[in-house]
Amino acid sequence: MKKLLINIRYWLAPVLILVTLASIILGGMFVWVGIALFGVGIILDTITMPFHPPGAGFDDNGDTMGMPTLQNTVMYVMLPVFALLQIALAWRVMQYVDGTAITTTMLYGMIPMTNGITGLELAVAAASTGIFAGIGIIYGHELSHTKGFSFVISRLMMGLSGSSHFAYAHVYNHHLELAHEDDPATSPRGRSIYRHFWLSHMGQSKFLFRMEQTRLAKLGKSFLSTENRWIRGYFMSLPTLVLFTYAGGVMGIAAMFLVLTISNFELEALNYMEHYGLIREKGQPIDYRHSWDNSNLFTSWFFIEIGRQGDHHDRGETHFWELDEVGSPNARWGYFTEFTVALIPPLYHMMMKKKLATWDRDFATEGELEIANRINEQAGYVVPENYA
Repeated sequence: MKKLLINIRYWLAPVLILVTLASIILGGMFVWVGIALFGVGIILDTITMPFHPPGAGFDDNGDTMGMPTLQNTVMYVMLPVFALLQIALAWRVMQYVDGTAITTTMLYGMIPMTNGITGLELAVAAASTGIFAGIGIIYGHELSHTKGFSFVISRLMMGLSGSSHFAYAHVYNHHLELAHEDDPATSPRGRSIYRHFWLSHMGQSKFLFRMEQTRLAKLGKSFLSTENRWIRGYFMSLPTLVLFTYAGGVMGIAAMFLVLTISNFELEALNYMEHYGLIREKGQPIDYRHSWDNSNLFTSWFFIEIGRQGDHHDRGETHFWELDEVGSPNARWGYFTEFTVALIPPLYHMMMKKKLATWDRDFATEGELEIANRINEQAGYVVPENYA
């Protein structure tokens, strides 16, 4: 029983994704559920900030308390769930474009289901879809560190958000160039989350573009080839484009654009928070100090331990349920909370300025400190000498 309870705590996100899917199908006032759940997430994340539980851990025999078959099955099942989420929204787009009359029937005599949708409700439904489609990042990320079938699932999952390049860029760029300017996913000090969103997304796509240019040239093959993994990745997003175009033409494309923008913004927000402002000299080993750990209770369970970045970057192919604290600098707040703060750049920079000053003092090597001093001057990151 204990083992089962440890594992089902990682079902927070899947359950809320299914609830959001149901809310879009039910329509009417229910379309607000996705946004409301995100708000509840911010509140719970903030309330649980003082609590930092360990990961799933191991039993007395040294065996993992994680249930690999169960957890992998959940991750694989999320791919069709995310596809259904888009299909449900496309159905609502079609109703709006066709001018379907708004009527309400009772399911099982208890639950109101609304046929037809207003413009405001459609916008809210698209935003809710984007928010919870973006949660697919955590599964796409986990599976990107695998090979074969699971890696393909990762690519397809990220392809639903137009980000199939992530699977390659994350493993072959981010994990090798972390905390250096050659890693587009690492935000330098002073950059806002909004600017990072675009630069990181395009930078990672550009990485795979160039990687395929080089690889195919060595093989003596054309860049315009079926073996081009950069091109194949964008073809994985084609069904989404066709679905929304068929559902509502320009209106469908607008809804799709909102979904993709929100989900990709969430992806780059995680990259932003995981390594913001940290510095590593080119060619030097990646260490625990080059990641911000976020291990509060709600973040750990909702984001399937993705916040244990220090251990993850040390053991990239280790399953999320086996990750643990390794002494990385800890932001001491959860991702929902930090994300909310990051949406207000002056406030975020004010708070991170002191955290980074502590990192410079307690973690940076001499070479990293030299780089930090230069960047701090450029970013205006100056703190009093007597800071705590």
